[in-house]
Amino acid sequence: MAFSPATIWRIGAAYGFTAVSLGAFGAHGLQKRNIDPKSIKNWETASAYLLMHGIVLLGVSMHPRFSRTKATAPLIAGGALLFSGSIYGLVLGSPSVKRVLGPITPIGGKFSH
Repeated sequence: MAFSPATIWRIGAAYGFTAVSLGAFGAHGLQKRNIDPKSIKNWETASAYLLMHGIVLLGVSMHPRFSRTKATAPLIAGGALLFSGSIYGLVLGSPSVKRVLGPITPIGGKFSH
């Protein structure tokens, strides 16, 4: 199933909005939760990657070839969601969530628990 250029644009814009919002929360709200500095840095990484992928999706939506290629936008969107989402889950998740996500989330080879 190919995404329409308008759908790709909406996903890219939503990723950008979400990245900025979660980045702001990471800069201010995580400190109130007594999250360690390394986890806050990981949160910043997740937000930066989500923002970059949102911008890429905006570009893909305007490109005549890639906006109509079936796999491009879903792979970019899915990869960003899995990568950034798993980091957010690791930072905020319970120990059981961290046990599941820890081995599959690449942050410099490993995530410190």
